[in-house]
Amino acid sequence: MSAERILVLGAGELGLSIIGALSAYIRAHESTTVGTRLTVLLRESTFSSKPALVDTVRSLGAGTETGDVAALSVPELAALFSRYTTVISCNGMTLPAGSQLKLLDAVLLAVDDASGSVLRRYVPWQFGMDFEAVGRGSAQDLFDEQIAVRERLRGLRDDDTSSKGRRQLDWRIFSTGLFMSFLFLQDFGVVDVPRRTVRALGSWDNEITLTVPRDIGPAVAEGVFDPPRENVVYIAGDTVSYARIAELVEERYGAGFTRELWDSEALRRRKEEDGDVGMYKYRDTFAQGRGVSWDKKATFSAARGLDMMDLKTYLRTLDDDGQEVAE
Repeated sequence: MSAERILVLGAGELGLSIIGALSAYIRAHESTTVGTRLTVLLRESTFSSKPALVDTVRSLGAGTETGDVAALSVPELAALFSRYTTVISCNGMTLPAGSQLKLLDAVLLAVDDASGSVLRRYVPWQFGMDFEAVGRGSAQDLFDEQIAVRERLRGLRDDDTSSKGRRQLDWRIFSTGLFMSFLFLQDFGVVDVPRRTVRALGSWDNEITLTVPRDIGPAVAEGVFDPPRENVVYIAGDTVSYARIAELVEERYGAGFTRELWDSEALRRRKEEDGDVGMYKYRDTFAQGRGVSWDKKATFSAARGLDMMDLKTYLRTLDDDGQEVAE
């Protein structure tokens, strides 16, 4: 088998975590990763607008390639992807609707190229909820596209009309839950430290799975170099109820936090008052309580013994305003 050539799309907070973890894994397992090359796809403008970021990527042992996922056509992306054995997508939050299906189209076109493509593994941008459990038609319509990606990937192996490359494509999805820092965004509204308020979405008994981005990288590295049998794996830093979140926040910042319940009716009123439809979509989806939590003890990260930060520990990294303290 040829040496691994890994392409990471994007170098935001999640991308840097994954790049760093892949690089660390390669260094720690030199005997089994010999010849592995790690490359990061960055927009051309990034090299001039964010030189420090480019330096960070290179300091992690990764090379760089220029390209804009949004601007490139499907055939152009496929030609790019065909030169790599593994493609890991770490961009999605800022891409237009339809981009995840476009990337999948490019991956499938690349593996159809029997003449020269070496692509055999794909990790799509699915770092979040169990979208299939959330279901189609949720308030967050972006999740429907994520479900469509999963459905197409699941159907490849059993489709007799698919090419050999498609049927043999090794794909892996990492369900991570909510990024832990998102819980403390004032716009999201669950934990508002300056206003000393904690809010529950749907019910105080509803649970939510949380993970810090820095812990996602090591899980992805494990899944790429030592893959599990499952195509969809779950990781978790913590799984807690909103009632437990309130308790932990008061342990960190002292008693006296106001507790508010944002059920479906309250969320609709809030949307009408502040007009923030985008944030309403997330709040309402979490309020339904489906596909947004899982047992931490039964996760891939637990099975592999990965060190994952829980909410209590994370709270100790925050300042008096609930913001992460720069390291």
